[in-house]
Amino acid sequence: MEENKITNIIKETPLLEWPQQAWTNLQLVRQNSPLIQCITNFVSMDFMANTLLSAGASPAMIHSIDEIPEFTPKTLGVCINAGTLTPDWLPAMMLAAQVANQFKKPWVLDPVAAGGSSFRLNACLDLLALRPSVVRGNGSEILALFKGSVDSNSKGVDSVHGSSDAVEAAKSLAQQLGSVVAVSGAVDFITDGDRVVCVHNGVPMLQKITASGCSVSALITAFVAVDPSHAVEATASALAIFGVASEIGMDMAKGPASLRTQLIDSLYGLDEATALGRVRISHF
Repeated sequence: MEENKITNIIKETPLLEWPQQAWTNLQLVRQNSPLIQCITNFVSMDFMANTLLSAGASPAMIHSIDEIPEFTPKTLGVCINAGTLTPDWLPAMMLAAQVANQFKKPWVLDPVAAGGSSFRLNACLDLLALRPSVVRGNGSEILALFKGSVDSNSKGVDSVHGSSDAVEAAKSLAQQLGSVVAVSGAVDFITDGDRVVCVHNGVPMLQKITASGCSVSALITAFVAVDPSHAVEATASALAIFGVASEIGMDMAKGPASLRTQLIDSLYGLDEATALGRVRISHF
């Protein structure tokens, strides 16, 4: 019933100018409170859950393989994050992706540090083969997936490549998979293999907050869950809204710890006038 109501709203809503599109998607999340399952790392669980809650979504940090067949079909979207990956968690991630596909639920892959080790890379490639709705990573992570090889210069979760360095790789991956691929960085690039959209919101200090990338992947999942037929627009909107919240938070923050708190508060309190005035999305 909830899914049908959201689908009907979307069908009646034509594509809008970018700031209005971002605000409309945030409103859909707030109005429908989509249930979002997150299979994620221990470092990011708190920040991801609070990001989803502050945006109006309902997080479920469920990763037990025994619960997935019964629980995942109830969700409106699934976020799979490879952060603190172990052999014990991988089967649950694979099963959740398969169940999401079976029940036509959008799911987002965050291939954290994909080029850091052979185990991590192969796990991310196996998940990628299940064709996520969206892949969101930094430049180094997207390049590692595209090349299918471990990066000898990898710095783990930190990217050694700019987001613009991975645009062509992202386009190629998107074309191969039929997925939307988002590359995070100073400018975020989102592509379906044809179009490329740029998001210019955010602050440099986000790099000093652990799990900020993980949290925006969770937010993307919520936005795509309420607008699955426009995954490029939903993904760009989520990145922009998160970026705007960080900009507002930065005005009040004294450092990374207070920015984290202020970002969550700013996302919760974001109003239409501010969103329309600050969202900066363009075509590449």
